[in-house]
Amino acid sequence: MDVPRTEPADSRRVNHRHADVVVVGAGIFGAAIAITLARQNRSVFLLERSLKEPDRIVGELLQPGGVQALEALGLGACLDGIDSIPVRGYEVYYHGQAVTIPYPADNSPRCTSLPGKPEGRSFHHGRFVRKLRESAAREPNITLVETLVTGLIAAENTDQVLGVKSLTKGEPDYFFAPLSVVADGYKSKFRAEASRTVESRSKFWALELEDAVLPSPGFGHVLLGSFSPVLLYQIGTRETRALINVPEGLEDAKPGNGGVPNYIKHRVLPNLPASIRPTFAASLEKGRLRCMPNSFLPAAPNRTPGLIVAGDALNMRHPLTGGGMTVALNDVVLLGELLHPSRTPDFEKVDQVLQRLTVFHWRRKRYTLVINVLAQALYSLFAADDYYLAVLRQGCFEYFKRGGICVDGPAGLLGGITKKPFALVYHFFAVAFFSIWILFLSSPIWRLPITLVESVVVLLRACWVLFPYIAFELAG
Repeated sequence: MDVPRTEPADSRRVNHRHADVVVVGAGIFGAAIAITLARQNRSVFLLERSLKEPDRIVGELLQPGGVQALEALGLGACLDGIDSIPVRGYEVYYHGQAVTIPYPADNSPRCTSLPGKPEGRSFHHGRFVRKLRESAAREPNITLVETLVTGLIAAENTDQVLGVKSLTKGEPDYFFAPLSVVADGYKSKFRAEASRTVESRSKFWALELEDAVLPSPGFGHVLLGSFSPVLLYQIGTRETRALINVPEGLEDAKPGNGGVPNYIKHRVLPNLPASIRPTFAASLEKGRLRCMPNSFLPAAPNRTPGLIVAGDALNMRHPLTGGGMTVALNDVVLLGELLHPSRTPDFEKVDQVLQRLTVFHWRRKRYTLVINVLAQALYSLFAADDYYLAVLRQGCFEYFKRGGICVDGPAGLLGGITKKPFALVYHFFAVAFFSIWILFLSSPIWRLPITLVESVVVLLRACWVLFPYIAFELAG
């Protein structure tokens, strides 16, 4: 579309539906990248199907690494006025025993709000998104439009994307830009353009508890035992989120055995901390269960001219460790640096933009490898249903109980503070060897030959858990 570049940007957006960037999806990533580019004096369309406050059961815990990224973007104020709760780490329960895993001290220059005391935040997802959208709406370089995007607009005889088509109030509408950013979430319509297949092996079933008494306020709670993992964390002064992981095909949760509510009532509820049970039971009795698939999606390079697929449309990991928003906001920080006018002055030069996106694909792995692999590996251990993974799970809990570096290291990785893949590999195999040591200590002498064989299998299972996910991350 030929639009005079001398015409003011706001006029081009109004009169010609033309901007420098079209962003599809005003969620966490979409709103943040729109604001970031607008503050670089780019003209931006931010398109969203519904501008009503979202109501989701995930995306409610922002790790310290995500808080740091939000502050780096100048959007830290979006955590204010939404009744967000400071999170200082995790409390892990294993068969009734508890161990505290606080976030380690961080005195780096990144930690601007609370030097030495990194905090995460938990909140109602929709309130946080609303604040981001309000910030976007205040930017003079952004036009925020409620519209249903139905497809991409491509140049004739080429795959270059020129913009998007949509329905605005039921009428056909078109938005043009040399760069389109698609961040339309885990159900993305445009994922086929630049991504792999989504895998889901379980669902999170959610309850919202009112006035629940958590054993350790200010900490996320991870409950492990003879049931699939359960997460508990406050999302407001009076509200606590309970997420119950239910693997696909779980026998106890099948309709013939009473379904998911019956599984939660008879297998999960009796194993919760006593202070939680009354409010948990009351919420379950009211039938407030909601569910969402736990998805895994390795990122693929963006290779379509004029198009960036990002956010959950590009990359997902199991939400057990709450790393999704941290990845998204760090992606915005990195992409904002690479697309800054000082490095990429003109989005019309698609080859230059594609070159920046190649750099983005590889450089983001410095933090995504840790967060993504850790989420998948811990889920494999915590939801283990075989003997050898159960040995590793027991060893993991005992490792945490040792304190010191055995807590600070994993907590730094969980919190998105430590972005060192080798630290992840070190602690994972430290857990594996510690698990084997515990196995030897708990086995009688006469069982030594069997224990030696089991130890080898435990180590092989550890490799099988970790290395495939590292391979997914490193695949081009």
